[in-house]
Amino acid sequence: MMTQTLQQTIDKVAAAFSRLKGIKEGLSGEAGGIQFDEWDWEVGVGLYGFLRRAIANGDSKAIDDLVDWYGRQIARGLPPRQINSTAPMLPLAILIGHVDRPDFAALVEDWADWLVKSLPKTEDGGFQHVVKERLNEGELWDDTLFMAGLFLAQAGVHFGRRDWIDEAVYQFMIHARYLSDPVTGLWYHGWTFVGRHNFARAFWARGNAWITVAIPELFFLVPDIDEKDRRFLANVLKSQLRSLKAFQRDDGMFHTLLNDPTSPLETSATSGIAYGILRGIEAGILPAEDKLYADKALAAVLGQIDDDGVVLGVSDGTPMGHDLDFYRRIPNLPTPYGQALALLLLTDVALSGAESAGEDAQ
Repeated sequence: MMTQTLQQTIDKVAAAFSRLKGIKEGLSGEAGGIQFDEWDWEVGVGLYGFLRRAIANGDSKAIDDLVDWYGRQIARGLPPRQINSTAPMLPLAILIGHVDRPDFAALVEDWADWLVKSLPKTEDGGFQHVVKERLNEGELWDDTLFMAGLFLAQAGVHFGRRDWIDEAVYQFMIHARYLSDPVTGLWYHGWTFVGRHNFARAFWARGNAWITVAIPELFFLVPDIDEKDRRFLANVLKSQLRSLKAFQRDDGMFHTLLNDPTSPLETSATSGIAYGILRGIEAGILPAEDKLYADKALAAVLGQIDDDGVVLGVSDGTPMGHDLDFYRRIPNLPTPYGQALALLLLTDVALSGAESAGEDAQ
């Protein structure tokens, strides 16, 4: 079982997540169910980790809390569909495999169909990174793959829609073509077909973390991914990890700009990269010895969590920058997504510890 100390840390980080959304505390149980009263990507990331833990632990109360939360959100009306508002659909697409809710399934099916048929596409058929603030015409962003690509893949698995799975995998391929640097293996924040450039050519840490996470998650969601695609994406991840390991500081942290030691240290990226490494090892993509780098990052993240469970050293929301100074000037402050990425990491460590304890007892 997970250690009491780790469980206490997870509970504190989860409670702080709720407070940062301006809502009463609590993920589940005695605190009164899931309280996040907003449908957005930050909540989507947190709910994904929450659902992973609930399924692994066989926690029916947590599953019921999720059902209640999604039911309330749907009943009151969801926000306009775009890339970031798709993030909460990933946990829902998994949840419908565990509960009998035809209305949930219908929403998942309709939203996936919308992504394929109605979301604006870039040249070469990429998912345009449409957000609530702007259309971002002709732009590919690295976080699209976690926010929307994984959902489409899971929807395809659930409904037996190979065309949706293939489209999701294609999005990984087309984003890798335009965002992955062949020299370093790191990913640029974005690409524009309008100007045909990578904006500031920034190796933005949190953007790279979304990729480190998304590739292993895709392998777990789609176990029968075509072998040639698996081989390609595994090598993309390995190439990225070679540079990430080189740019990790001795204390385990990463900078906001991975290759710029003058840029601020960044905890959400450090959390995401550590989680992605662990998931990559679990997926059989990365060698077990890479856990050393995840462990260093984990220690660093734990050192950034204050007594109230707030994850410190997280950079503010970051739109596309047109020069590197833009990224250096982004302030660090407590954010819900910083909490969510730390929760993903801590939850995976806790679940892995529980599995190891079970194996040792056999």
